[in-house]
Amino acid sequence: MSADDILKDLKSGVISPLYLLHGEESYYIDNLVDYIEDHLLSEMEKAFNQVVIYGKDANVTAIIDEARQYPMMSAKRLILLKEAQQMKGISDLLPYAEKPVSTTVLVICYKYGKLDKRTKFYKALESKGVIFESKKIYDNQVASWVRDFLKAGGYTAANGVHELVAEYLGSDLSKVSNELTKLMLNVPKSRQITMDDVRDVIGISKEFDVFELQKMLGERNFAKATQIINYLSDNQGPNPAVVIITNLFGYFNKVMITNQHGAKSDQELSKLTGINPFFLKEYRQAAKNYSKNQLVSIFQALKNADKASKGIGNRRNDVSSIYKDFLISCMTA
Repeated sequence: MSADDILKDLKSGVISPLYLLHGEESYYIDNLVDYIEDHLLSEMEKAFNQVVIYGKDANVTAIIDEARQYPMMSAKRLILLKEAQQMKGISDLLPYAEKPVSTTVLVICYKYGKLDKRTKFYKALESKGVIFESKKIYDNQVASWVRDFLKAGGYTAANGVHELVAEYLGSDLSKVSNELTKLMLNVPKSRQITMDDVRDVIGISKEFDVFELQKMLGERNFAKATQIINYLSDNQGPNPAVVIITNLFGYFNKVMITNQHGAKSDQELSKLTGINPFFLKEYRQAAKNYSKNQLVSIFQALKNADKASKGIGNRRNDVSSIYKDFLISCMTA
């Protein structure tokens, strides 16, 4: 079942005695758990019938004892097993999963991973309850997700907004949704969300961020790139070196793939690289500006920068010097 299907059933009163919410993407799991926690029981019912247990401290016997109790002054009893991925011996819940109590709702929240589908425990949950697997979305799907999120909130956005958010925030949907919620709180519904709104509210610098640095390096505009690295060196708080270097590695990795597969269509290249089609023109141009051998040299320079930022094998380990050494490597590659 999808997250939307589960929410639809919950809202219509179709409630299962068992839920397994597992998978790599925590966003949908958290949303479902929040809804169940907020709506299954009334505030008065929660006092006697809602129990929250965390996997790190969980005990199989205690969970089963709680789940087998009958509700007090309520039709249902709710047991939330959060962070279940940290629980030892979770499969020992098998006897209960095989014979769940109809008046209890046991919700197992297993994040950042999946239960083994081959186990008897999983098969019992599948037979007696509802299973939802929360999958990570691909990088090139994030812009569409942003568009749908804003649309659901009653907002529209100017061209490039969805792509900018996706490029800057990545595919961590919890992080993206938090920033979009902040954005919607600061922009009236009466007008479109603009690129400047995104930069102002989410905090994307228009001139001096890592994405502008990538763009300038891709264009071989080293004068502008020098200005940006000077700014980043002086403002390391929001721009730590490890983040800058990691982003640059990811950028040049995509440039390398584009360099090697530039003959493919935009659709094929987007799928191969994870680049949103909105930005493909920029990457295709960068791939023309650097040969394969030049890109190999840049990767070596990035490795050196990473080591230097960690104080390994380089006397010049202040951030400014590290960035300048890398920039010189790009210029002379």
